[in-house]
Amino acid sequence: MQVDLIIRGGTVVTSAARFIANIGIRGEQIVAIGGDLESDTVIDARGLHVLPGGIDAHVHLTTDEEAADGVAWADDFTSGSEAAFAGGITTLGNMTFARANEPLIDALDREAALVERDAMADVILHPVIHTPSQEIIDGIADLPTYGHTDIKFFMSTPRFDAEASGFLAATRAAGKQEMLTMIHCEDWPLLHEATQRLIDSGRGSLRYYADARPIISEVVATQRAVAMAEATGAPVYIVHLSSRRALEVCREARSRGVPVYVETRPFYLHLTRERFDEPDGAKYVGQPPLREQDDVDALWDGLAQGAIDTVCTDHAPWKLEHKLDPALTVARLRPGAENLQTMLPMLYSEGVRTGRISLERMVAVTATNAARLFGLYPRKGTIAPGSDADLVLWDLDAEREVRNEDMRSRAGHSVYNGWPIVGWPVTTIRRGEVVYDRGTLHATPGSGRLLSRSLMEHL
Repeated sequence: MQVDLIIRGGTVVTSAARFIANIGIRGEQIVAIGGDLESDTVIDARGLHVLPGGIDAHVHLTTDEEAADGVAWADDFTSGSEAAFAGGITTLGNMTFARANEPLIDALDREAALVERDAMADVILHPVIHTPSQEIIDGIADLPTYGHTDIKFFMSTPRFDAEASGFLAATRAAGKQEMLTMIHCEDWPLLHEATQRLIDSGRGSLRYYADARPIISEVVATQRAVAMAEATGAPVYIVHLSSRRALEVCREARSRGVPVYVETRPFYLHLTRERFDEPDGAKYVGQPPLREQDDVDALWDGLAQGAIDTVCTDHAPWKLEHKLDPALTVARLRPGAENLQTMLPMLYSEGVRTGRISLERMVAVTATNAARLFGLYPRKGTIAPGSDADLVLWDLDAEREVRNEDMRSRAGHSVYNGWPIVGWPVTTIRRGEVVYDRGTLHATPGSGRLLSRSLMEHL
């Protein structure tokens, strides 16, 4: 078979198997695995492992004109794509925030124009619902027509309780279309009460941040999300779950057949709340906060046993001076961190090499499961004939430390600066094109695509 590109002799890894084979690529797709292949262009992958391109379904990429109070997240679709490619990720799921009185589809169209102009990675968009008006709820049924097959909302906002019936109706409307509802699970009244008690007692410093967002607030909100799924029959996806107790809520619901899916993020796999005691502890502020070692252990166990479905970054990058602004308190935050470049190497180094999870499981939670849940499978998330040629060549023995100066994110730093990691991407291929190779970027802004999605596939 004549093909455009051959990946020769690598160890191919999917969520179900690993084997040594040649991969034949024609245009943007994989057309053959094994067999008699011929091409003028060959990449020698002997000694390397070939994994599907990572799918980070939860990122926050923005532009300067969308900044609040003059301070914005540091990455847009261009710099975010570059960091993703360097970390073995080829598809990004960006949260799309509508402006005041802006219909969801208009917000999606506005952001689609930015993808077309700036993105290098392929992109899906998640419309965020702030106020569940009847107009918004009625419009959910139209979203799949435009290739968008999920919605998202936050339980952590002051108005959630007053509008809970509207969010329940939105979840039901999404479920009728076999769409997924993504939910940020923290209970506002409990957050507000804990935060105010800290402020009143003179403990407003971010050193006390973990106490401002206690685990019970996540547990209660997760229980409510489960109740919404059970009452409506609609599938829900818990974003960035951080604690053992919240995971137990989801395990119990799933044991009863409630369609609840779970995401966690690297913060909660690698770090604990003691980090807030460091002089620059404010750089670790995220929502929810870092938890205890018992929670870290429970999340790793959940990953291994299948109770957690995806690992995504919730990449919300700030420059370090913005994170360490002395005016910030437990009530005034800049939550989030850069993580696109290090998520997969750290998951391999701290998870696979230590025996906590298998390499196949790593592929499942960072590519295959997200592709299925967000309507991209089998186009994305696996290595098979007919799939997009999104491939990452890994040197699983490469050793180096995370260094701020090596970060491709415009945040300019990593919370993991100085961490030793074994196992790094060497070459990243997006739809048959080498976009990153041994430290050199080869893609251009606008070469990424906004992906039209099918309905979710239950895991």
